[in-house]
Amino acid sequence: MSGTGRRRAGEGAGEVRLTPRGRILMWSVGVCSALLLGVAGVGAWVYQDLDGNIQGADLDNKLGGNRPANLSPGSKNILVVGSDSRDGDNAEYGEDLTTMQSDTLMVLHIPANREWATVVSFPRDSWVEIPACDKGDGTKSAPHQFKINEAFAIGGTSGEVAEAAACTIRTVEANTGLRIDHFMSVDFQGFKGMVNALGGIEVCPEQAIHDEKAHLDLDAGCQTVRDEDALGYVRARYSIGDGSDTGRIGRQQEFMQALAERAQSKLSSPNALYGFLQSATKSLTTDESLAGIKPLYGVASEIKDIPSDRLTFLTVPNYPREADVPTDKANLVWQYPQAAGLFTSLAKDEEIDKKQLQADTEDPVYASSVRVRVLNGTGISGRAAAVAGKLRQAGFTVVATGNAPQATRTTISRPQGLDARAEVLASRLPDVRAGQSTGAAADTVTLTVGTDLDPEDIR
Repeated sequence: MSGTGRRRAGEGAGEVRLTPRGRILMWSVGVCSALLLGVAGVGAWVYQDLDGNIQGADLDNKLGGNRPANLSPGSKNILVVGSDSRDGDNAEYGEDLTTMQSDTLMVLHIPANREWATVVSFPRDSWVEIPACDKGDGTKSAPHQFKINEAFAIGGTSGEVAEAAACTIRTVEANTGLRIDHFMSVDFQGFKGMVNALGGIEVCPEQAIHDEKAHLDLDAGCQTVRDEDALGYVRARYSIGDGSDTGRIGRQQEFMQALAERAQSKLSSPNALYGFLQSATKSLTTDESLAGIKPLYGVASEIKDIPSDRLTFLTVPNYPREADVPTDKANLVWQYPQAAGLFTSLAKDEEIDKKQLQADTEDPVYASSVRVRVLNGTGISGRAAAVAGKLRQAGFTVVATGNAPQATRTTISRPQGLDARAEVLASRLPDVRAGQSTGAAADTVTLTVGTDLDPEDIR
């Protein structure tokens, strides 16, 4: 997307028009920066008041020891969650839901040189491996596959943000290989308070929106939304556009851009700004090292001078899981090897070429199109079956299992013409590359499992 949210001629001062192709800016970049710029000009008592609003989540001893290594010292990965506890005023948003929920999930990568930044959004319908997590009530969940946003709900069973954050961080780390350094969560009701304090945000839907799940009923055309309408607008999905979660991500990001511009326009209005800052800080929960105006100001200072053309916004490459599992019409799977390449680049602190990534994802190779023969070279009974089971879960078509001479390293061989399919398989395995073999079946990729491969490491 390109362009910016802008004011129409003849509109009241400060009213922001949300254009269809508005430039995407995440709240943690735009709104947080506006928040901190505003705080810089207030008195000490206001500073202390706002500083005390920010909640710190103690994540110590909750993340476990088997975490990805930091491959780029000096860089930062900040996990940002838009959360909804389903308690109190939030209870109307979701039938039969009693746990904490996350509707928005993204990672902000700040490189060591502070010359660029990338924001990666994770569709909530992403079908991923959820690791075992403490639920906060004395019990632990079993590892399983489900939508990525379930991690927040599992960890938040007891209503503790720290537990919800810990399970979400562990899930993101396990599926991406990225080391998460910090965590931020913004609650729905705080978001609504921010919008109201600024007098609302103008949106311009081309068609009327009637969405019972989001409690939204809007006419077509430009109008200012606040209260439940503002919240419903960013939550609505099935009644707008193609009904996809990726479509909602784009709309949420555009709305955050408009909110950021509106907040910045109010820096000279003490009453509006104070109300906005109060709602923003009260809705914000972070890890303990970020829980305060000073550390947040430090983050804002690191990103405020990044040129707009080097602030990149992406969604994890994906396709409908229905392509691999015909009965699943509700979820998405990440597209490999492009998703793995994205995560590896960020882990190594390498700037992403968005245009190249988009070009590479135009023709996805579905996992179901990859026929795999799994051979056990470990000497461990049942290892081929265990690996085959994990590959089937990931959507691959496993056609046979068997034994091979003992091998320390896992290898992939493929006949000519199956390069792309072999690459898709290799991208799901740690440190495995595909080689060529003329002896393999014409339509089958052969995976020889060595002692270096743990089936649990298959993405």
